[in-house]
Amino acid sequence: MRYIRVNEKIFAKTLRIIGPQGEQLGIFPRELALKKADEAELDLVEVAPAANPPVCRIMDFSKYRYEQEKREREVKKHQKQAQLKEIRISPRIDMHDYEIKLKHVKEFLEKGHKVRIRMLFRGRELAHKDLGNRVIGKLVQDIDKLGKVDKEPIMLGKALVMVLGPK
Repeated sequence: MRYIRVNEKIFAKTLRIIGPQGEQLGIFPRELALKKADEAELDLVEVAPAANPPVCRIMDFSKYRYEQEKREREVKKHQKQAQLKEIRISPRIDMHDYEIKLKHVKEFLEKGHKVRIRMLFRGRELAHKDLGNRVIGKLVQDIDKLGKVDKEPIMLGKALVMVLGPK
């Protein structure tokens, strides 16, 4: 939650005041506004500091802060947290192993996660990058209905890396 100025922490000389029921009270000097809030046994809370003059409201600050935090929690609860999952494969992957890895990739994409495919080349496999490109191409074809390529395959050291995202 952003920092909100309350009571004596408000520095503006004149303030536009809104009453406890939401009615416009007018523009007052800071001291008079603090006195009105004190008479109502409530706090003077700066709700629009960028306005000219700043807008302050007479309200119970602890209740206001609780409502703001509750609203933020509600927004956070409905946000979908997408994660980046990683699948490691070899250019000489067996058909059965490939199908299992493909199944995992599909599960991740269905859940809305991004998937990084990392194909590791060892030793003389680096001379046969076409085998790796063939496996990657087949993988892209197989997940065509569920996902799309977010980041094209590129070589990073001895690994061919690609990122897939849900459609």
